[in-house]
Amino acid sequence: MLKKPETLFFLGYMLLPLLALLSAIVGLTTILGGNKIVGAIILVVVTQVFAFGAFYALRARKAALLQESLSE
Repeated sequence: MLKKPETLFFLGYMLLPLLALLSAIVGLTTILGGNKIVGAIILVVVTQVFAFGAFYALRARKAALLQESLSE
C-alpha cells in the first residue's frame, strides 16, 4: 500500500506538507500564547518530522516510478 506511487504522491505532495504547515501554525500560536517550551518543541520536532516525511515519500515515489518503468 505504501509502495504505490499514487499513495506516495498523496503523502509527499499533499498530506504531510499540510500537516507540517498546520503544526508550524500551532507551534507559533503556542509560543505567542506564552508556552515557549512546548511551542518550540512542536516547531522543532513535530514540524520537522512531517517535513522530512514528505521528502522521504517523494524519494520513495521516485524510486517506485523508476522501478515500475524498468520492469516494463
